[in-house]
Amino acid sequence: MNALGSILLVAVSLYSWILLARIVIEMIQSFSRQFNPPRWFMMVAEVLFVVTDPPVKALRKVIPPLQLGGIALDVSIIVLFLLLSILSQLIGWLFFSPNGLAM
Repeated sequence: MNALGSILLVAVSLYSWILLARIVIEMIQSFSRQFNPPRWFMMVAEVLFVVTDPPVKALRKVIPPLQLGGIALDVSIIVLFLLLSILSQLIGWLFFSPNGLAM
């Protein structure tokens, strides 16, 4: 049972890091208009976006952008990070605490 919990925690952590890499790439593209990345970089970025797009797009349909004056702030990625953090805590409680599923 602990092995399954460890695998799930690693998967959630890895997905969080992939999501963070996506945010960095989006910020670079947003702030540096003349950024012309090499081909290998774009291939890696494409994989990151394909992996993270489904939950981000699903949350964007449910959560509208936050209007701050003339700027619309997309909070779907922040909400996804929050959900991943809650999921990580829940997995830790279920698999590794005396009161959870671990016996």
